[in-house]
Amino acid sequence: MNRKKIDQIPKPTKQHVTKGQALDLSITSLDEDGYGIADHTGIRIRVNGAFPGEQVRARITFSGQRDTFADTFKIIRRSPERMIEPPCATAISCDGCPLIQMKYQAQLDWKKGLVEGAFRNYSSLRDTKIHPVLPSKKPLFYRSRAKLVIAGKFAEPNIGIYLRNTHEVIDLGNCQLHHPLINRIVAATREGIRKGKIPIYNPKTENGLLRYLVIRVSEHENRAMVVFVTSERSFNEIHHLAKHLQKAVPEVTVVAQNVNNSTGNVIMGDREYFVTKQQTLTEKLGDIRFSISPRSFFQVNNDGAQTIYQQVKQWAALTGKESVVDVYCGIGGISLFLADSAREIVGFELAETAVADAAKNARLNSIRNCQFEAGDAAELLSGISEEGFEADIVVLNPPRKGCDNEVLQSCSSLKPTRIIYVSCSPTTLARDLNVLKGLGYRTQEVQPVDMFPQTPHVENVALLVRENEGA
Repeated sequence: MNRKKIDQIPKPTKQHVTKGQALDLSITSLDEDGYGIADHTGIRIRVNGAFPGEQVRARITFSGQRDTFADTFKIIRRSPERMIEPPCATAISCDGCPLIQMKYQAQLDWKKGLVEGAFRNYSSLRDTKIHPVLPSKKPLFYRSRAKLVIAGKFAEPNIGIYLRNTHEVIDLGNCQLHHPLINRIVAATREGIRKGKIPIYNPKTENGLLRYLVIRVSEHENRAMVVFVTSERSFNEIHHLAKHLQKAVPEVTVVAQNVNNSTGNVIMGDREYFVTKQQTLTEKLGDIRFSISPRSFFQVNNDGAQTIYQQVKQWAALTGKESVVDVYCGIGGISLFLADSAREIVGFELAETAVADAAKNARLNSIRNCQFEAGDAAELLSGISEEGFEADIVVLNPPRKGCDNEVLQSCSSLKPTRIIYVSCSPTTLARDLNVLKGLGYRTQEVQPVDMFPQTPHVENVALLVRENEGA
């Protein structure tokens, strides 16, 4: 028997790309980190500053075995969702806000699609009602906290963030996301370093003093806290720098020095030395006041945090008779927000310092029906379940990695009528809601919240009800 030879069409071979190479690329989608995705001879390239439907000219900034990155430097075919004049002059080179060139409504629509895409991976969630993303009251200048690298020489200091995949620092002289007070502090610090000729730490030589600049702003007080992270204790230089800073920016009422002599990427060391008599700020969300120390965790977008807390309170629908368990309670934000409407609230958090802050904030607000305990969430939940404690409401607010199955199982064993899940990751949220469905809890609705405009991050609040209830 004769057989016909079928010509094989050769597959295109990948062509190696190198750093600095310029390419014309067609963008097909955005990934979950906000990079435009393009295919070049089989190589997946993540393009900063490019949107779906665009054709761009981009320069390769990093080429590795797993990822290849590029920066856009010319738009050949423009997306209608692109802003004609982006608000930031360094939008292309800075990785801090990859969506800042996208129109704000388009950002909200894309973020809702991100949540919907995560939910489509689970048949148990495909009919879940996902509301439109709640916009931020302030799309710009909303960040009340900054952690910045100090680099370069004292004559020309750079204060900013690392460029992706490098140790090069891009200077954030007038960041469009930072509270205006932060930008004033950065400018005054830069001038103070120049005038005082303060040596800047060099991670290669391990010489120099100044390493990081950490700033917190209390919008309630219109005051700021500044922490200078240094490689060693050097009172005189930091004292003079603090004096210059407070003269230039009188709103700075707390100044501290933190000593970090490690060689890793951890920003803060183990101890602070306060230059000022005042050591804390007071922030306010709604009617609740919070004491903020250099190490306190507090949301960077106050309006966004209040929106989330209000959504949790609305869906909790408390009448004053309920027992609430707040898992991953942090410094007690949600617990204290719910306290006036609940009978009792128990908060669990791994970090002992956060639990101490939560208890301090409860006292600050004269709240007596909240108690907080430090420890592993699964163990603490299992303990109160074995004691026969039954919760009416469970609030989950885990880190980005989501909840372990043991935590979810322990929550369900408390037999709450509702679970309210606050999440900063659509992927792990969907995974955990699917697990909770198997434990008897149906996701009724999800409210995305734009806590971080101009970035790909989206927060979500999900309401779950016990099966056969709330139907």
